[in-house]
Amino acid sequence: MKMNPKILMQLKDMEERFKAGHPRLEPFFAAATAVVDEGSVIEVTMTTSSGETLRTNMRVSAQDMEMIQTLKDQS
Repeated sequence: MKMNPKILMQLKDMEERFKAGHPRLEPFFAAATAVVDEGSVIEVTMTTSSGETLRTNMRVSAQDMEMIQTLKDQS
């Protein structure tokens, strides 16, 4: 799949603005990635502006760990 260089530049700019706007997110993911192991439970909670709460979780499998390790190797 061929990516448009202009879109790649836009995405890079968006990524930098996102990181600047949410400075605690990247360190959280780095810390979580360092300690996650098979059997860990990852839970995500979102509260909408109207107060509705959405929540889900997942138990990390061996297959998930393979993907996590591959992503860690890329950084």
